[in-house]
Amino acid sequence: MVTIRFQPCCTVILLVLLELAVAQYEHLGYPAGFPDPEQEHYTAPQLTPDTPRIQLRLAGDKRKHNEGRVEVFYNAAWGTVCDDDFTIHAAQVVCKELGYLEAVSWSPSSKYGKGQGPIWFDNLHCTGKEKTLALCPSNGIGISDCKHSEDVGVVCSDKRIPGFKFVNTLPNHVENLDIQVEDVRIRAILSSYRKRIPVTEGYVEVKDDGKWKQICNTEWTQHNSRIICGMFGFPGERKYNARVYKMFARRRKPTYWDYAVNCTGNEAHLSSCKLGQGTSMKPNETCPGGLPVVVSCVPGRDFAPTPMTGFRKAFRQEQPLVRLRGGAIVGEGRVEVLKNGEWGTICDDNWSLLSATVVCRELGFGTAIEALSGGRLGQGMGPVHMNEVECSGFEKSITECFFNKEALGCSHEEDAAVRCNVPAMGFQESLRLSGGRNPYEGRVEVLVERNGSLVWGTVCSDSWGTMEAMVVCRQLGLGFASNTFQETWYWPGEVSADSVVMSGVRCSGTEMSLSHCLHHGAHLSCAKGGGRNAAGVSCSETAPDLVLNPQVVEQTTYMEDRPMFMLQCAYEENCLSSNSSQAPANSYRRLLRFSSQIHNNGQSDFRPKAGRHSWVWHECHRSVSLDYFIYDNFTVERLLLDTRRYECANFGEQGITVGCWDTYRHDIDCQWIDISELKPGDYIFQIVINPNYEVPESDYTNNIMKCRCRYDGHRVWMYSCHNGGSLSTETEQTFPGLLNNQVTHR
Repeated sequence: MVTIRFQPCCTVILLVLLELAVAQYEHLGYPAGFPDPEQEHYTAPQLTPDTPRIQLRLAGDKRKHNEGRVEVFYNAAWGTVCDDDFTIHAAQVVCKELGYLEAVSWSPSSKYGKGQGPIWFDNLHCTGKEKTLALCPSNGIGISDCKHSEDVGVVCSDKRIPGFKFVNTLPNHVENLDIQVEDVRIRAILSSYRKRIPVTEGYVEVKDDGKWKQICNTEWTQHNSRIICGMFGFPGERKYNARVYKMFARRRKPTYWDYAVNCTGNEAHLSSCKLGQGTSMKPNETCPGGLPVVVSCVPGRDFAPTPMTGFRKAFRQEQPLVRLRGGAIVGEGRVEVLKNGEWGTICDDNWSLLSATVVCRELGFGTAIEALSGGRLGQGMGPVHMNEVECSGFEKSITECFFNKEALGCSHEEDAAVRCNVPAMGFQESLRLSGGRNPYEGRVEVLVERNGSLVWGTVCSDSWGTMEAMVVCRQLGLGFASNTFQETWYWPGEVSADSVVMSGVRCSGTEMSLSHCLHHGAHLSCAKGGGRNAAGVSCSETAPDLVLNPQVVEQTTYMEDRPMFMLQCAYEENCLSSNSSQAPANSYRRLLRFSSQIHNNGQSDFRPKAGRHSWVWHECHRSVSLDYFIYDNFTVERLLLDTRRYECANFGEQGITVGCWDTYRHDIDCQWIDISELKPGDYIFQIVINPNYEVPESDYTNNIMKCRCRYDGHRVWMYSCHNGGSLSTETEQTFPGLLNNQVTHR
């Protein structure tokens, strides 16, 4: 009786615990392959005759297409909404009326710039369930005591409402309205293009009222094609063979959308284009004098179906003027520009979707998804080259845009970044993580062809490391690798996928797919076998980025002659050259001393790979040491350096907080290189942070610091110190030495 009586209570407790366990991962969302929660099907609102007919749009200084100042079209004029009494419920009504699934946030005080015209709504009191903003209680349409400095803005979700149908309540003003459809696609029609990845040519189709429809091409322009191609990750468009499509259209009757499209050519998304006049088609009548719209897009070099080997042999590749750094996936990162032979960043003042799109197209991607500000994708270290950038959207390069050469008041905390549209390559369909506690971790399983059929299998964990894990996380769109695993017995995965199907994987870290990395192919070799010994990863949306300050090294370098009897601790910790073992106790060692200041410019805190249980305690110095820094003057001399405290205020765990730095002063033991046997001459002095990619970072290109060093036997000069990748290719080639973090310990 007692057991039966309390069973419902236990069940409730278990359900609550389950909900809490699931809730902790809700912010991670659902990556590809995980089903989304079911949504209610959209039903077009039925408005009473006395409801004011309005249309909405998001305008202003936008950094995403699904955000902006709320503007209302009423009485043949566009106006704004006052932020008085505005709530997330009102934002919800706005976003749903525009066809978005929900509102994410809202912003008062004209965040997206001041609007013009009348302020149509003030003191809105919405419940969030109204079918249109006009049904929310307010002071009355057009009655307001606000100024445009109080214009409200909203951010809507990326997802659209399934089955959304655009209802034009103002047919006489269609040219003033923005396009609102559920989805857009390029559908390959010709068999030669259906097999290609990515799809570059086909019908342009919009999804309206849950049905895919073609667009009549009678009013279609090249500007429209430019926007469609940009949305799908292509920087440009080209002509196509219209005769073939005419033959196809005769055989299959198209279903046309009711409207035309009118883009100016500099929009980042179709939703920013205007509606064209409605196509007046009678029943059973095709597009009068026209055909369905076809676009043919030009992919960027990284996504071209066949590499242009002939072009590369005939012409030397020019040094690019723009690059992206610190991004988790292809097509995103901090924007850096080359000026006077040195790479620098762009200040985010006035940074917009228009300028970001110019960057994306210049780099061979499509239009910009988002223009990011505030060092969101990490901070640079060099100069700030550009400020207050303003583009028309048609420039070939961001360097052609107007900008303020003075970057006064700008710091790297304001570095601008972009996220670009890239072609859908389908890489994520041939890879999955299985058995993990959440979608961001698990055993790596790949889809390969075996004996004429596709099968899932595991990856051999021999030589599995950080760079391979980085490629996996990038391929799945899950950010950066946070940990790598060579045993996955705690992630059982699919039993049918236990067999090893890929071995000998070696990645450089820049590949878009694991299949692009070096591997054994069909000749598998894996002593460990699959199953519990298969490779695994855990991914994270952010990562640290360790960067050495070269100016500190250059300014603090000096020599010291120290007696051997004072270097006993350093000798025991291998901080002297190998020849020191033969040196008598009364001899001197010549030490090249300098300070090191390591910054964490990434998006998450740096934590040592080794846990407390594996730290080495040195009785002589009475401290623990971690092997994450290598100093090199020709032979690699390994130093063990004390890590500072985790927080900037010197307390807590060991590591480096975002935006902070860790300084190893020149007067600390082992903060030197033993140059006692070094002959006078000119040298390249190198410091490598995070050798052999032991710890995941968002950017490994800046882990090497190089200086020119002149030693005359009595004095030393350190000059031209810089981080790897901070100078032009031509200048960098004058500094021989390591090109990456791969270091062989000696």
